[in-house]
Amino acid sequence: MKCKKNYSLVLSLVLLSAFFIGNAVAQDRQRVVGNQNERNNETSQPTPTRNPVSRPPLTTPIRVVTSEPSQPQLVKKTVSSTPVNAPPANYAGNQFLAAFNQRLMRAMQSRIGIPYHYGSDGPNSYDCSGLVWSVFQDAGLQFTRTSAASYYQTFEPVYGDERYKFGTLVFFNRLGHVGIVIDENTFFQASSSKGVTFSKFEGYWEKRVVGFRRIPLNLN
Repeated sequence: MKCKKNYSLVLSLVLLSAFFIGNAVAQDRQRVVGNQNERNNETSQPTPTRNPVSRPPLTTPIRVVTSEPSQPQLVKKTVSSTPVNAPPANYAGNQFLAAFNQRLMRAMQSRIGIPYHYGSDGPNSYDCSGLVWSVFQDAGLQFTRTSAASYYQTFEPVYGDERYKFGTLVFFNRLGHVGIVIDENTFFQASSSKGVTFSKFEGYWEKRVVGFRRIPLNLN
């Protein structure tokens, strides 16, 4: 009886051990299968691709520029060939005119107040044409002393702004009277009532203007 009990006990231990061993082996097998499945899943999953950077669509039309043959570059002129202190064009002519006008004005001013006398050309009295001739003589311009009408027929007519340049002759009263323009407002004359004087165009004289003439400075 005792032997049977021992045998039963041993058998029970063997079965129990086998159960535990089998259970352990099964768990290990599940772990191995699970690990393999995980590896397979990892390797079988497709590699994610990077999305390309989104860019806004082009709104400006593409222009194709054709290359042109290169042009030779021009060398920029940096040095002037004109001397720094060179006089302007017609400098000598401008100087001569300025000097002449100064002499003419001095000749006029020196005669202010001298009385009028018909047919006289100075120095103690003047008529209109004699006064014109006298002051131009003092300024250095030579021409024949004659009447106002003859001056009008001899010298060149001027128009527009030229009429009121200093030194222009202005004619009145059907060419019976002549004076010298100072500017657009004033002229110089031998007045029968006031003698040698500066007078205004405005009023009495502007209504009696016949025309304008210019004495050329190259008469000599």
